[in-house]
Amino acid sequence: MDFSTSIQNWYRLNKRDLPWRTVNDPYKIWLSEVILQQTRIEQGTPYYLKFIQAFPTVKQLANASEDKVLNLWQGLGYYSRARNLHHAAKTISSQYKGQFPKSFEEIRALKGIGDYTASAVASIAFNLPHAVVDGNVYRVLSRVYKISEAIDSGAGKKIFAEVAAEILDKKNPGNHNQALMEIGSLVCTPQNPKCNACPINQLCLSGADQTFASYPVKKGKTKITTRHFHYLFVTDGKKTVLKKRSEKDIWIGLYDFRLLESSLPEKDILKEIKSLKPIDVKKDGFFKHVLSHQKIEANFWHVRVKKLVANKGEVLVNIKDLDDYPMPRLLIRYLESSPTHTKD
Repeated sequence: MDFSTSIQNWYRLNKRDLPWRTVNDPYKIWLSEVILQQTRIEQGTPYYLKFIQAFPTVKQLANASEDKVLNLWQGLGYYSRARNLHHAAKTISSQYKGQFPKSFEEIRALKGIGDYTASAVASIAFNLPHAVVDGNVYRVLSRVYKISEAIDSGAGKKIFAEVAAEILDKKNPGNHNQALMEIGSLVCTPQNPKCNACPINQLCLSGADQTFASYPVKKGKTKITTRHFHYLFVTDGKKTVLKKRSEKDIWIGLYDFRLLESSLPEKDILKEIKSLKPIDVKKDGFFKHVLSHQKIEANFWHVRVKKLVANKGEVLVNIKDLDDYPMPRLLIRYLESSPTHTKD
């Protein structure tokens, strides 16, 4: 049984009908890969379609404002991906006259593109012999070959890259890579893999002795830091204030409300809020929001004032226009759940 032939035969019969698989446009392939990083296909596909409709070419993406790009990205999280996407589009527009670069090295040099994305675009769009290694590929290869090196270690990454390159079909690298990732997504799943439906089950060492649950191996979990946010929805009934996040922290480039970050008791937070001389103060919701390395515990306070004044760095915004400003998903959840921001 040949590994690559088996997975490609399976792929031809079982691959999902996805919009970026019907084109050979490197821009659209790259866009899909960026959107689908750390995002499920079901969630990412509508975003891909929105971006293609708004920016049919890489030049149109390059010419867009950052706020428009972030607004379309809103809800996907990991906003650095959107900023890097925009930056790379500008590079392609200025340095390559809007033509997507055709070599692995040039693609890899674009902002926000690592080995995986460069390999995916190079192999799928340009048929270049570069193997992809993503979470799905780690899982399949670790189980088939019983690789016990941790996938989040330097030694492990090197071993997996070597194995992936060794089994790559250099004549059809794009189909090979997509087939391997599709098997990881649909068949060799993290829980309850469909071993009987796997085209390479006869080659799978962990399947033979039923040890697949032990693979892939990871060194350990990332420590999660808890942060305590108090958001102030300050309003005169028609407007509120927003501030664009620019400091080196989460959600750079997005807008949020006035923020007090503190683990102090609520009575101390209230003292700070009352310094604004509000007409009325009401606690308006509590939300938890989990990021890759942080857990945000956020209280929202509805603060009504007689006269609304924007501080340095803030902008006055009509409440009815809040949708025009890209915000973290945490704030969107609050606005969707609480009617008070429209009922003054």
